[in-house]
Amino acid sequence: MFSIGAFAAHGRVSVRMLRHYDAVGLLRPARVDPASGYRYYTADQLARLNRIIALKDLGFTLQQVRVILDEREPVSAEELRGMLRLREAELEASLAADAARLARVGARLRMIESEGRMSSGDDVVIKSLPAVRVAELTGLAERSEPDAIGPVIQPLYGELLERLETAGVALAGNGLAYYEETGAGEDGDGGDAVRVHAAVQIDPGTPPDVPGAFEVRDLPAVECAATLVHRGSMDEVMPSLQTLARWIEANGYRSAGYPRELQLSCEGGPDQWVTELQEPVVRARPGNG
Repeated sequence: MFSIGAFAAHGRVSVRMLRHYDAVGLLRPARVDPASGYRYYTADQLARLNRIIALKDLGFTLQQVRVILDEREPVSAEELRGMLRLREAELEASLAADAARLARVGARLRMIESEGRMSSGDDVVIKSLPAVRVAELTGLAERSEPDAIGPVIQPLYGELLERLETAGVALAGNGLAYYEETGAGEDGDGGDAVRVHAAVQIDPGTPPDVPGAFEVRDLPAVECAATLVHRGSMDEVMPSLQTLARWIEANGYRSAGYPRELQLSCEGGPDQWVTELQEPVVRARPGNG
């Protein structure tokens, strides 16, 4: 038998922890000297100790560990391996969510830091947009931020181009993305989800019911749109969107819908992309902002 100190050393735990496990009935000593009260353990008890530590590190409470160990056959190494894989997946998802949250904070911080240096909007152009026929696929993003839009829209475009090629439908222009809120009430509340439309321009003569696993739609003409060219990745589009918003308000307009995003060039990597933001606008009524 091993003294509590020797057993703790072999199990790589503290004596204090072994005393606590004894107190809560999780790991009793094999023998307690009636005269001195010293605790003694056997080598066989290391198997239970190993399972206690593994389950505790996987996130189980000590009460849950006791239930797992006492109310069933001993937990096998394969079962622990399965629990470990599940816990790894949970931790990876949590880390990914934290990284995305930090990235959003970083993007907002960069905008805050550059507020005094933001474009004045001199490059904003008011123009009309013609009606276009597009083929599109749609998806649902949880939020309207670029980091939520990107993972949804990028695969949609890849799939759409493959389906158009299979259907023999030729492109007549560049990509044209647009968005719709879902479940929003009159005050704009009611949900953060956004319907993402990944569209490409096709010949106006393309039949609306052309066979293919995509939808053919006619986007109506826009009489008045405020447009601004954004250069670079769409993950960094927020400063351009806010420049556009400031210009619209400062020049007596109000937004009449989500901006469309017309791909002018997608050569090279995302940092070299050129996209025209096209936001439908109308003249603001006096007193309505």
